[in-house]
Amino acid sequence: MSPATRSSYLPVVLAGLTATIVVTAVVAGYLLFRPERSVGSVRVDRAVAGGGKALTALDRMVPTTAPHAATAPTTSAPAPRMTGGPGITPTPPQVFAVAQASVPRATLHKISALKHVQKIAAVDAGTVRVSGTAISLLAVKPAEFRSWTPKAVAGEPGVWDAIAKGEIVADARAVRRLGMLLGADYQVDNGPRLRLGASAALGLPGVDGLVSVEVGRGLGLLPGVAVLVHGADEHVAALGSGVRAALGQKSQVVAVGEAANRVTKAAKAGKDGKAEDGAARPKAPQRVVVGRPGSYLELYQVSAKVCPGLSWTVLAAIGQVESSHGRNNGPSSAGALGPMQFMPATWKAYGVDGDGDGKADIWSPYDAVPSAANYLCANGANQGGKKLEKAVWFYNHSWSYVRKVLGIAEGYARQYG
Repeated sequence: MSPATRSSYLPVVLAGLTATIVVTAVVAGYLLFRPERSVGSVRVDRAVAGGGKALTALDRMVPTTAPHAATAPTTSAPAPRMTGGPGITPTPPQVFAVAQASVPRATLHKISALKHVQKIAAVDAGTVRVSGTAISLLAVKPAEFRSWTPKAVAGEPGVWDAIAKGEIVADARAVRRLGMLLGADYQVDNGPRLRLGASAALGLPGVDGLVSVEVGRGLGLLPGVAVLVHGADEHVAALGSGVRAALGQKSQVVAVGEAANRVTKAAKAGKDGKAEDGAARPKAPQRVVVGRPGSYLELYQVSAKVCPGLSWTVLAAIGQVESSHGRNNGPSSAGALGPMQFMPATWKAYGVDGDGDGKADIWSPYDAVPSAANYLCANGANQGGKKLEKAVWFYNHSWSYVRKVLGIAEGYARQYG
């Protein structure tokens, strides 16, 4: 891995630890987008849904990329699901600061008492090295820290599951800048073996990734040196000044997110004597990337999120009908390929790189299943009812096929509740 230029925001303070990390294995990641919604009611083949051949146990099937040789997905012991949804109220920071040493409790109380401050948090931080290139990390408790991240990240369980399992979650920009690969195993010298389990736009300048508090302690990250402050955007300048006064002039203090945009525009207006023309800095992409699912059940579930409103059970039913979940990938007599049996021309238009490895592979279930969701969504499957039926018909021009797929989908819905 070639050295990369470090972020200019936090050049000194996150240098509390240096360790050499070596990539020892490579697999890819899985791409997610938006929260899932329930699908509307649809007409089904009751004979298929109500009995007959037993449905495949999707939670015990591990996807493979056969017929191409590839590394099998890494599996790990189950960890408690960090469920998203109601109850998570994102309170992203307006100010992010890193002190020279652990911030005393009295100083934290002083910051929390500042005018316009609504919420604060202190977390561990430090720097490790990947082939000589510094990577800045925060060590966090998932249940407490998720509200400090953008809404799309806070609501994505896969990100917080990865941290809870002792894996690294990397910032999306760091992944691109450093050429990191999702699913890669990293061996820290004289330390734990870590896996890059997920990637997301964290929105924290100078921070390349998150790990759990336990992993951070093992890496020697400095306790309680990073401080996040949530308050009103319009008072970010006052917030920043107050935090800097409390932590000392040598601390690194930066505005974050929309607050940073306000500061940039205000500075530009002061320099030119007028408000800045044009849009503010583009927001970080809200895409969330999660490592390869370890079972077909999870693969179908996360792939459905490509098309909010599409039930994962429809994808599972198509996967069963088309290839028995990758056990008969073709080519078919008509020339269809892969676990979701795409025709090459259709794949060219709708195939996606679902696992973040840089290519859309028709044979890979990690690409084929989200591509099927993409194709179905383009034909209105997320609208449910007759629109869903028509979208499935477009997948295979047969109404008996539609009834069979929707019947199996209903069966999976009952089987997995």
